[in-house]
Amino acid sequence: MDTKYHETVAAVRAVLDRCKANGQNFLFETGQETPITLKRIIEDLGKENLGINIDPANLLLYGKANPVDALDIFGEYVMGVHAKDGEYPTDGMNLGEEKALGKGRVNFELFVKKLKEVNYNGTLTIEREISGEEQIRDIKEAQRLLELYINN
Repeated sequence: MDTKYHETVAAVRAVLDRCKANGQNFLFETGQETPITLKRIIEDLGKENLGINIDPANLLLYGKANPVDALDIFGEYVMGVHAKDGEYPTDGMNLGEEKALGKGRVNFELFVKKLKEVNYNGTLTIEREISGEEQIRDIKEAQRLLELYINN
């Protein structure tokens, strides 16, 4: 374990206490750490206003986990979801590539099903980090696909 881990836990605990006083939750967004690392710090902190915003594409882009499998590890802590798709990195120097929802490696049909299994009933925020007409088309298609998977 990194020697600064306990300092990090203390710092996050202070932020959590401030958030709680304000009636706020604090969410870790997935990406640069493994699912078990997120689960460990959440369990070490033991605060009810602490959770995870799962960005399934980020788990892939950083090469950290399959998003569906990640839900098996930390699903009970999910308090937010970014609906974004992507690919694993193909070389050791660059992140994977973001894709339109349904065009990457996230199996959204299974992902949505797993979210239901872990009793997540919050929003799915569509995220597409490009601009212009393609972004608009991709968001509309993402909405269509998500509605299909949510209603099945």
